[in-house]
Amino acid sequence: MPTIKQKTFAQQSIIYDQELMPDVSANLFDGQWLEQQQKITGKSVGRGTTYFFQHQDVHCVLRHYLRGGLIGKLIKDNYVFTGVENTRAWREFNLLVQMHQWNLPVPKPVAARIIHKGLYYRADIITRYVAKSCDLYHILKTEALSEKQWFEVGKAIAKLHQHQVYHHDLNIHNLMKDDQDVIWIIDFDKCAIKAGQQWKQQNLQRLLRSLHKEKQRLAQFHWQESDWQHLIAGYQSADLN
Repeated sequence: MPTIKQKTFAQQSIIYDQELMPDVSANLFDGQWLEQQQKITGKSVGRGTTYFFQHQDVHCVLRHYLRGGLIGKLIKDNYVFTGVENTRAWREFNLLVQMHQWNLPVPKPVAARIIHKGLYYRADIITRYVAKSCDLYHILKTEALSEKQWFEVGKAIAKLHQHQVYHHDLNIHNLMKDDQDVIWIIDFDKCAIKAGQQWKQQNLQRLLRSLHKEKQRLAQFHWQESDWQHLIAGYQSADLN
């Protein structure tokens, strides 16, 4: 069991795994400070900048919460504050803790922070980096996955669904493969434990749509419809009842 601690200071609240990050501070959520300290090992630029950094012996990923869609063009990163436990960072951190206790293939949570000002808050989360891994989107741009690898993708998704974990944005960018062919699932913002069964097929269909989208968008994307059947076979190999 991880030792989860919480500290509050200067309108900031931080939740963290004391074993992984015993000396957690607000600086670790600041990309510029990390760069000044030469802790940055890499970056990924999308809607925002994701920082990969090394702190002591822990290789981490720092992500800032940003709004998407039309509202994101007006309000970049502010969210309505209704209590620390209701913030997106707290919910994602605690969900990751629970999933790790279930031994699911997800990154280990390190720390999360909110800055609370008046009616609004901003948030960041730090997770442990999945060593020697790459997301399936970038892999498929250069090479195909084997039938067995697609089967393992299906099994990884099934493990989440067995525990009723709903992934809000299950797409090809949020699936990782390490050098041992282990499949990992990342980015659990707006995800939750969810009752019922119907949403599970909707989850799978969202992933299929993302594969179709990249196949149509890119001149070279090593995915074909038959690969989906191997994924489904892996998914169905697990008892989801």
